[in-house]
Amino acid sequence: MSYELLSEPIRKYIRDKRWEQLRPIQNAAITRILTTDKHYILVSRTASGKTEAAFLPVLSQVNFNDRGVQVLYISPLIALINDQFFRVEELCKNLEVNVVKWHGEANKTSKEKLVKDPTGIVLMTPESLEAMFVNKPYNVKHIFSNLKFVIIDEIHSFIGSGRGVQLKSLLSRLQDVNENNFRIIGLSATLGDYVEVKKFAGNTIETMVLRDSASKEIEANFRYFQKDAKDLPSALIDDLYQETKDRKVLVFPNSRGLAEVVAVELKKISDRQKGHVNYFSHHSSVDKEVREHIESFAKSNNRQNFCISCTSTLELGIDIGAVDEVVQIDATYSIASLIQRIGRSGRRDGAKSFLLLYATNKWSLLQSLACWHLYKEGFIEPKESMSFAYDLLLHQALSITKGHSGIQYRELVRLLKKNFAFNDIEIFDIEKILNHLIEIDLIEKLRDEVIIGIEGEKIVNDRDFYSAFTLEDNFKVVNAGLKIGEIPLSSQIIENENILLAAKIWKIVFVDVKAKKIEVIRTNDGKKPLFSGGGGMVHAVIRQKMFEILYQDKIYPELNEESADELDEMRSDFSTFAIKNTESERPLLVSEKKLVFSTFTGTKTNRTLEFLFDILDIKNALEDQESSFNIYISKDDFLSKLNFLSANVQLIDKMITEELEKNTELLKVSKWGIYLPAQFQIEWMKQNHFDINETKEFLLKITRIVTNT
Repeated sequence: MSYELLSEPIRKYIRDKRWEQLRPIQNAAITRILTTDKHYILVSRTASGKTEAAFLPVLSQVNFNDRGVQVLYISPLIALINDQFFRVEELCKNLEVNVVKWHGEANKTSKEKLVKDPTGIVLMTPESLEAMFVNKPYNVKHIFSNLKFVIIDEIHSFIGSGRGVQLKSLLSRLQDVNENNFRIIGLSATLGDYVEVKKFAGNTIETMVLRDSASKEIEANFRYFQKDAKDLPSALIDDLYQETKDRKVLVFPNSRGLAEVVAVELKKISDRQKGHVNYFSHHSSVDKEVREHIESFAKSNNRQNFCISCTSTLELGIDIGAVDEVVQIDATYSIASLIQRIGRSGRRDGAKSFLLLYATNKWSLLQSLACWHLYKEGFIEPKESMSFAYDLLLHQALSITKGHSGIQYRELVRLLKKNFAFNDIEIFDIEKILNHLIEIDLIEKLRDEVIIGIEGEKIVNDRDFYSAFTLEDNFKVVNAGLKIGEIPLSSQIIENENILLAAKIWKIVFVDVKAKKIEVIRTNDGKKPLFSGGGGMVHAVIRQKMFEILYQDKIYPELNEESADELDEMRSDFSTFAIKNTESERPLLVSEKKLVFSTFTGTKTNRTLEFLFDILDIKNALEDQESSFNIYISKDDFLSKLNFLSANVQLIDKMITEELEKNTELLKVSKWGIYLPAQFQIEWMKQNHFDINETKEFLLKITRIVTNT
């Protein structure tokens, strides 16, 4: 029995907690972690005990009397670190183990004590680890050279991103300074496949996945409210109020601005009807202390109802206790995101999860329905590989050079080549990138050694250097000396303009551009702040499912009358096209003014097609939400050019490369990609902005274009 394998202090913890039994993922993890030396990825639904599944065996096995920190916990969010800190501290109460949070907002004294006497468990983000490698590399060796385990929470959030490549690189560098081979344990509720996640250990063969496939009962309901001139239809807000006033609810409206609109509008109705006052907004622009108060209130308040209007800040595993219902306003971009959000409700054992999905336009309704049914079928988007991450290799080259205070050129090449995050990048490409960095003075070569160059100093000495993602340039919003949050400067940030933030309405009284500060006072009416950031990526399988739904006569009992009517109307519109096979056929609407080509494929494939259409002088406008192109050339001309692409798919890569070489202003690259030589910027764009292979498959698969004429 797995319980018997645990150490006595951990068994005492379980007895004190009065657990009747261990959960399936805990039993499996305890047995495997304590009887083998492999790496493990633990996959099970939200609130199934994954944190304990990792820590119970780890705390049982590790000898905390050994020198140095024994366990490193990596999280994607500072808020999640703060939340997990208390859980880990409680787990360690019978062990007398030191637990330290290490991030920019954490207690400085605790960090100083750890440096003097490294021991126990450290919780940090990848950015904090990067900062340590850059500024105090001797601390990395001093603290982590005897590390036994690295636990990566919400590991799915790192896969297929620059931040994930950065984390892999840091883990590889950490292994270099380690006297042992530490073990990786990853935790996730949402993984579509396991190929990419295994790469975080640097050894896919020695990495095993433990999966508890048990799911919860979920009741889903769809409601449709036609979008009007307002941010959200008034009827939707009224309906949402009635739905949520007597419950504990999380509402996900897909953007920070709409999160504010929902919170403020619901609060107004509640004030009029003398309902409860617990309406909050929770997103990255709301001040940290305000967010922490909301989380604490939700977690500790068993009696009072509340409604938190939020973004992905409450999608990941921050514990906010029991939630009665999750509301999604308009479609999520991914099934993985939908799963995370659904998992926030029905967290009590045996409790059913309730999901309410609102749609404000027909395409959002169709996409929501497709995501819901793919979720029920068990599909989760597979994460994309980022094998050739030239931009992150460049970043890590600067990081290593800075951390070493200068390094032999050949040694830098060797360290980058052996780093398992960059396995697929050849030495001659590494040298091309390094030589380019020398040319643009990001690094400087002195005989056989390289140091950070004059231009490079400006980059590596900035706090922004530690992250793979671009940080927003925000202004602090302050009322009577108290910080409410941060928002980007936009045309609406002028004196006497009213804005919504932290579920309240504010009048701007003073904008201090130099200090990046906005002074506000309370008022009665206002507009949502303007935030940067566009929509997310939609996978081709979701769009294919949308297309299939249109050509089925299936009735969906989860749709309310208005939703069912809207779906019937869409089906009627598309019945104009005699589609017999939704895999190999696509509709083309022919009218006097334009053609409408409905691709029903993924975001990246549509981007690639749009670029190819431009190369072939097909005047077009991509209506990405509907997965359709408005085409402004004749039908015969369009079909001829589309046939050319389908017959010459082997030329697509060359066509895109040549166009980008000719028009470098078209290049769109990442935060660190802007410093790459042009050829690698082009490669980055082909891998990350476009999807050439998927586009080839799409063109070869579509053998018939069906028109309405």
